[in-house]
Amino acid sequence: MVLALALVAAFQLGSWAFHQVTGLLINVLIAFFLALAIEPAVSRLASSGMRRGLATFLVFLGLTVAVAGFVILLGSMLAGQIIKMIEGFPEYLDSLINWINSTFHSELRRVDVQESLVHSDWLRKYVQNSAGGVLDVSAQVLGGLFQLLTITLFSFYFAADGPRLRRALCSVLPPARQAEVLRAWEIAVDKTGGYIYSRGLMALISGVAHYALLQALGIPYAPVLAVWVGLVSQFIPTIGTYLAGALPMLIAFTVAPWYAVWVLAFVVIYQQFENYMLQPKLTARSVDIHPAVAFGSVIAGTALLGAVGALISIPAVATLQAFLGAYVKRYDVTDDPRVQGQRRTRGPGSLVVRLRGLFGG
Repeated sequence: MVLALALVAAFQLGSWAFHQVTGLLINVLIAFFLALAIEPAVSRLASSGMRRGLATFLVFLGLTVAVAGFVILLGSMLAGQIIKMIEGFPEYLDSLINWINSTFHSELRRVDVQESLVHSDWLRKYVQNSAGGVLDVSAQVLGGLFQLLTITLFSFYFAADGPRLRRALCSVLPPARQAEVLRAWEIAVDKTGGYIYSRGLMALISGVAHYALLQALGIPYAPVLAVWVGLVSQFIPTIGTYLAGALPMLIAFTVAPWYAVWVLAFVVIYQQFENYMLQPKLTARSVDIHPAVAFGSVIAGTALLGAVGALISIPAVATLQAFLGAYVKRYDVTDDPRVQGQRRTRGPGSLVVRLRGLFGG
């Protein structure tokens, strides 16, 4: 009984500890796949004679500069559009009131709308809730920054100390197992790089397509918005598509309300084309897995780990499939027509034999 109670207590303690460090484990998993994604660039710089730590730093510096430049450009664009919307809000309100008065034969005035809006209970409750939620938003921002710093540090160490990590892992394994571990590591690097390549290619195609639409409609900041749509829709799973399409719709609405409807329709149509035509083919070629397997892995990853699982599920499944493929024994396929999806034709002789057997002749 004492042993059983000790085992139950140890299980409860282990379960509690695992739930406490689940967030850290997810961050380490993201950092590991990020290190695998930048491994080819780091190895190429290190093979030219550069120290591996410096090569990793230069790769991270390039990524940081690119992301910071894009965020600054996007932030300045968004701030300018928000100021423009605030300055032009009275004109939009007047046009809306004129349309309501002419359509419904009412006598609505802008002053009445503004007074009712300022003295409304809804606005007062919204301001109170917003003031109370400032601390929550600040805590979430700080938590997100700390999580980003954790992922960056772990991914830097994984990339910079990749050879040392592989040596430490192989030192506790027999030689046969060492070869398998190194082979699995190499496959993971190839598949993760292929996945990043396919995502980057789809981001480029999406950006070009949306840039053509925004430029044709005369939407300002069309290049920046196109880059935003391409990157966010491909590298933020689950909600990336909605975030990517919301900003161009908002900017288009400042030009003309109907332009926002056109942008929404284009985003929906292009998303269907990408999901059913473009993404399965590119993913199958670069990651070398069947489109149905890729789709199922994304669903399973989302169910297990949420957005993180959706992002890393395809390279993880591709790595596992390629690694296990070496241990599956394959045979030559027979020339039976049914293998090609055709029905086997029966000759007249076989029909006669079947009839004779049926009637006992």
